[in-house]
Amino acid sequence: MLKIEKNKALAPYTTFKIGPSADYFAVVKDRKDLQEAIDWARENKQPIFVLGGGSNLLLTKKIHGLIIKNEIKGVEILEKNDDYILLEGKSGELWAKFVNFAVSHDFYGLENLFLIPGTVGAAPMQNIGAYGAELKDVFYHLKAIDLKTGHEKIFSAKDCGFGYRQSVFKNRLKGKYFIYSLTVKLPRQPNFKLDYGDIKKKLAAKGISEPKLSDLSKLIQEIRNSKLPNPAVLPNAGSFFQNPLVSQPKVVSLRKRYPKMPYFVSGRQAKLSAGWLIDQAGFKGKKFGPVRMYEKQALVMVNHGKAEAKHVLALAKKVKAAVKKKFGIDLKEEVNII
Repeated sequence: MLKIEKNKALAPYTTFKIGPSADYFAVVKDRKDLQEAIDWARENKQPIFVLGGGSNLLLTKKIHGLIIKNEIKGVEILEKNDDYILLEGKSGELWAKFVNFAVSHDFYGLENLFLIPGTVGAAPMQNIGAYGAELKDVFYHLKAIDLKTGHEKIFSAKDCGFGYRQSVFKNRLKGKYFIYSLTVKLPRQPNFKLDYGDIKKKLAAKGISEPKLSDLSKLIQEIRNSKLPNPAVLPNAGSFFQNPLVSQPKVVSLRKRYPKMPYFVSGRQAKLSAGWLIDQAGFKGKKFGPVRMYEKQALVMVNHGKAEAKHVLALAKKVKAAVKKKFGIDLKEEVNII
């Protein structure tokens, strides 16, 4: 029988280590647990909030209703032929373990997304991306459970409405579905994305002109570990802000004033480095009470152990105002603020 706890502290379940308590809390480990939780919430007229790895989340207020902690795990090869592999991950599985499974089996397509924190179920919610790659590039479908009826629905890429760090699960369908599993379609032949600045520099420094999958995964691991703090040591929620998308004429104009400004062409737009903008605005490594922008990557805000949501929001406001004043660019939070 599913265990329902009352007044459960949520801070330990987020990588920021910030959060109030929940009215009701339950851990689900399989489909049966999930259905029990949905039934209990309906019978007791309680809203449902789904909590995964808590890695891209800032809780600013008490969460009323039932918190479902997702621990439904597993990775399975659904189909394998000469052209592609269909790989399914249950939503409570760690994303890093899902990617590691693919890489260790020499399956291509997920390597640039190696070591992104969070769970498999969180990945499609914001169309996670890194180093020039996004989940939508390999997305096949996902299975989701309606939190009111308990019925399952399969979502195609079109149904998900993917955009830059966006999907229908962050807006129109927010809070309406429990993502149960994700299936990706991975090619049997490599099609590496090597244009991103850090990757090109690392490959050149190592003298690697034709990288293997193992080379690329190790390289990305090195890049991430050199820049991003381990949340178990320094609590954080990963990238706090999105890299802004601007028009290419805007980039030309900005680079006349800031010739060293990095950018990455994305269709008709260009993606700027939010970390670079924050650094240039003078916030890299700067501490404000119990929070600071990390000294190795200004895009990440870290908690020194006693931070509250108000401290995080105050620093975010300062950073956004400074970047707007210096560059005329509006930063948007990547962290899901509740």
